[in-house]
Amino acid sequence: MTRTQSSLLLAIRRASVVVCLLATCGSQLCRAADPPLEYQVKAAFLLNFAKFVEWPANAFAAPDAPISICILGDDPFGGVLDQIVEGESIDGRKIAVRRMKRPSASPACQIMFVSKSEKAFSASELGPGVLTVGEGEGFLAHGGVIAFVIEDRRVRFDVGKSAAEKAGLKLSSKLLRVARAVER
Repeated sequence: MTRTQSSLLLAIRRASVVVCLLATCGSQLCRAADPPLEYQVKAAFLLNFAKFVEWPANAFAAPDAPISICILGDDPFGGVLDQIVEGESIDGRKIAVRRMKRPSASPACQIMFVSKSEKAFSASELGPGVLTVGEGEGFLAHGGVIAFVIEDRRVRFDVGKSAAEKAGLKLSSKLLRVARAVER
């Protein structure tokens, strides 16, 4: 089994666990506290994106610094993203989740999820080495690298390859192959 296949299998298993948890959660209180399934799937994608990106050396403050997934603006994930990354590491780096109200140009974030609440976001506000991920097809037009889209009731994503190159990121061809579309 290739690394891509095993990573995809792991993502599917995690999504299955999330679906099972939702199915067993019968009370109205439980349903109200959980983020929508869409964001549970997107949380799994965020973790898996980190496996297919090569960051420039200056993207990390220290050789043992974690890979930080930052959420800019309102947090649609609740605690699901924290649960998914708990105990995970990639290339010897732990995974951390941070929440931010303003974008940071420091090497504190390697993945920046830009929530829908951040309508005035521009990727130019960030320094190099940040994988920007947002929602909707228009996100790439604002300099974002990956845009989540819903197609046939499924979460898919588009990639802005030139935005990734401008940010100094090398995206794996495996990631590009599973994208819905790759803008050059």
